[in-house]
Amino acid sequence: MNPLAVPDHKDDFKLKDTRPQLGERWPHRGPRGGGGWISSERATSTYDLVEQMFYLFVRVVKAKDLPTNPLTGSCDPYIEVKVGNYKGETQRFEKKTNPEWKQVFAFSKDKVQSSVVEVFLRDREIVARDDYVGKVVFDMHEVPTRVPPDSPLAPQWYRLEDLRGDRKVRGEVMLAVWMGTQADEAFPEAWHSDAASVHREGVLNIRSKVYVSPKLWYLRVNVIEAQDVEPLDQSQSPQVFVKAQVGNQVLKTKLCPTRTTNPMWNEDLIFVVAEPFEEHLILTVENKASHAKDEVVGRVDLLLHILERRMDHRPVHSRWFNLERFGFGALEGDKGHELKFSIRLHLRVCLEGAYHVLDESTMYISDQRPTAWQLWKQPVGILEVGILSAQGLLPMKTMEGRRTTDAYCVAKYGLKWIRTRTIIENFNPKWNEQYTWEVYDPSTVITLGVFDNCHLGGGEKPAAGGGARIDSRIGKVRIRLSTLETDRIYTHSYPLLVLQPSGLKKMGELQLAVRFTCLSLANMIYLYGNPLLPKMHYLHPFTVNQLDSLRYQAINIVAVRLSRAEPPLRKEVVEYMLDVDSHMWSMRRSKANFFRIVSLFSGVISISKWLGEVCKWKNPVTTVLVHVLFFILVCYPELILPTIFLYMFLIGIWNYHLRPRHPSHMDTKLSWAEAVHPDELDEEFDTFPTSKQQDVARMRYDRLRSVAGRIQTVMGDMATQGERFQALLSWRDPRATSLFVIFCLIAAVVLYITPFKIITLVTGLFWLRHPRFHSKQPSIPSNFFRRLPSHADSML
Repeated sequence: MNPLAVPDHKDDFKLKDTRPQLGERWPHRGPRGGGGWISSERATSTYDLVEQMFYLFVRVVKAKDLPTNPLTGSCDPYIEVKVGNYKGETQRFEKKTNPEWKQVFAFSKDKVQSSVVEVFLRDREIVARDDYVGKVVFDMHEVPTRVPPDSPLAPQWYRLEDLRGDRKVRGEVMLAVWMGTQADEAFPEAWHSDAASVHREGVLNIRSKVYVSPKLWYLRVNVIEAQDVEPLDQSQSPQVFVKAQVGNQVLKTKLCPTRTTNPMWNEDLIFVVAEPFEEHLILTVENKASHAKDEVVGRVDLLLHILERRMDHRPVHSRWFNLERFGFGALEGDKGHELKFSIRLHLRVCLEGAYHVLDESTMYISDQRPTAWQLWKQPVGILEVGILSAQGLLPMKTMEGRRTTDAYCVAKYGLKWIRTRTIIENFNPKWNEQYTWEVYDPSTVITLGVFDNCHLGGGEKPAAGGGARIDSRIGKVRIRLSTLETDRIYTHSYPLLVLQPSGLKKMGELQLAVRFTCLSLANMIYLYGNPLLPKMHYLHPFTVNQLDSLRYQAINIVAVRLSRAEPPLRKEVVEYMLDVDSHMWSMRRSKANFFRIVSLFSGVISISKWLGEVCKWKNPVTTVLVHVLFFILVCYPELILPTIFLYMFLIGIWNYHLRPRHPSHMDTKLSWAEAVHPDELDEEFDTFPTSKQQDVARMRYDRLRSVAGRIQTVMGDMATQGERFQALLSWRDPRATSLFVIFCLIAAVVLYITPFKIITLVTGLFWLRHPRFHSKQPSIPSNFFRRLPSHADSML
């Protein structure tokens, strides 16, 4: 039984340590039964981060020589597998005596109460009850156990017996029966006894699947100029612009300021496209005939797969394109069965392979590789996540008069999405599924979300009633990889928190086992000095408005492509995982970011108070020591910098035993979610544009929200930079803090040995160096600093 409400106290919102029994433990029966367990300690196990779940597998391959019905003269066979109270059926064939099914049934061992496995072969009847042709019975104690990496168990032919088991009957069935776990390769596509109540059309929607995001490209269209533009009204010179369209993305150049037949623009139009390319690039030259009328004077249609792919900053070659003429005279070519081209358009078009197409917020990005695989580096680590279970989920919908939840989990890291199987009608589902990702950069975040499946083919109704069926969100978890120690297994229970118009609500807990394995420590340390994104983002950067628009288009493309998979990863799931509305105005988030900034100045305030106490001689010993230190630094100024770095080195070493022992999680206090005002929540969940009635109020309100959203982003960025300073010595990222602490020690020694005047001279010369020696890419300290973790990934 699940409580309808979770007690509202702050301990429920915290991360909890768990001690699950991970790894492989196989039942050992001996030749005919027996007890005991065989524990596996093999390092090669791919399922050592989950709890083993044992299943009885029955593989039904085919049958032969089946008898025909004496009345109908045919046989419509199907197999019925029965284990205790659970029963599964294969596909039903018509008029076939040698059918092939190739279907696997999986029965949970914990719920099996029977000592035998019965396989019935039945003949379907339209009017009367289906006839029993024969059966095969297996003793559960004699079912073999398959221990990976053993090869699959070979199916065998079994002669059918009558229902009483007294004699053999005509017909044979090819079967294989074994005991295994969720690591068995037959498990993902098998029929599960836990989902016996799912309708046939919903079976595909409950299976676990792995998805790959479509390969996204930035399409750059540099519109240079046009020649011989002829408007429909020959008496006036044209004033034209170029409109480009790819699918539902439409961009326009500026209106040429002068009226001329040879206009020039030299503007870049950027689109997001995905492979395989389904849309065309359609360019039209349009004349501004009047304030309310734009007339098309030329058009060209380009296929995307023939465009040049750019891998670096070097410009591609420009080309002239002939445009198909529109309007008066456009049909003259039809008379001679030929097309006339009069307008030419000068373009530089390419697919940008050296950029990373951003479909996530840079605060918790999971992949930073460029589009072109030729530019990828070798992975530096392996991320393994065991999705164990969820506890205390709340009912999400009403089905046949019962409140229930059909939960599944989705994880996204890099290009790989995973979806666990759906556990039917269970408030404490156990998945115990393990997945692996290659890590190309530790300064990334994995996102996991839990959802309620509302597409099982039954009569589900949302708990709130009405509306289209969508998979309801139960909660989300984000884990930053750089905060994890390598080769350590983190087993924790994460609270699933959702902010609703009624306030903050805990929907349950998600139990995970996470391990980050380092493949190359040298390469990982080298990454801390590299830019966060590919170098093209710094050599030819996009504007903030372009990035926002392109990210929105990328999310739409990913959502559409993944929703066409089988089973689909639905649009509402993809948008929730990618935080499609993270840029929207929220008074709560603005307050949270403001107080993040305020908390950064608490250290400065504490130091000022301490200095005030020193000046007031509240502690005479401390005041005397400060005076002594002051005189020493005045007499020996070369000790100032070594003392500061040595002090930070000692602070970092001291803070090592205070370092966080668990990953970051959603912090309700940091997110200002516990004391939010209902009116602020109403504003946060308001639609955009607003649903207010007055037109003027709507316009002003939307304008205010748009401006305030930018201020909110700036405040969040300021808080992030300050929190990264704190992360230098906090050991949240153990590798970064180790590097910084070692740097402080080396800097302290070098600055002590080197005369202060030389250091000042070198620093000044470096600061005043010639612009030729400046790089457009960020410096190593800047790259290192941007990789430091902040509390941004802990915010709701």
